[in-house]
Amino acid sequence: MPKPDESLSAVVVSGGKQYRVAPGDRVLVDRLAAEPGSSVKFGRILLLHEGDTIEVGTPGIDGLEIEARVLAHPRGPRIETLRYKSKKRVRVHRGGRADLTALEILPFGRTRKDESGEDAEATPKKGAARKPRAKKETKATKETKATKETKAAKK
Repeated sequence: MPKPDESLSAVVVSGGKQYRVAPGDRVLVDRLAAEPGSSVKFGRILLLHEGDTIEVGTPGIDGLEIEARVLAHPRGPRIETLRYKSKKRVRVHRGGRADLTALEILPFGRTRKDESGEDAEATPKKGAARKPRAKKETKATKETKATKETKAAKK
């Protein structure tokens, strides 16, 4: 957990859970398919706190990825559940351990060059080149087309 006075932190999503991270932090997340020693990238960053500025994504911040190094694949503590009903001979004992991945967050952040927007003009956004959708035909439009065709045929 980053200290409140640190100047750089972010909120990332991994496995459907949100984690507040800062450079150098070590975090335990749900098991990821990556070998120890390799690196993984978090593409979905919800919030970036850098100095006095706070940038909130809608829903994520575009153009920012946070990289982390995989340290190990430990298992979490044993969690047991017991269910017992007196005088009914009902005793259920279940348990399990979570598979986790230990990560170390590598240095990240935006530079002033990234914020200038020079690269933004060169690379178009994802949805910029989409074609407009065709309009759905309803009964009313079909009827008007049929009447127009019959009038044109009579002339």
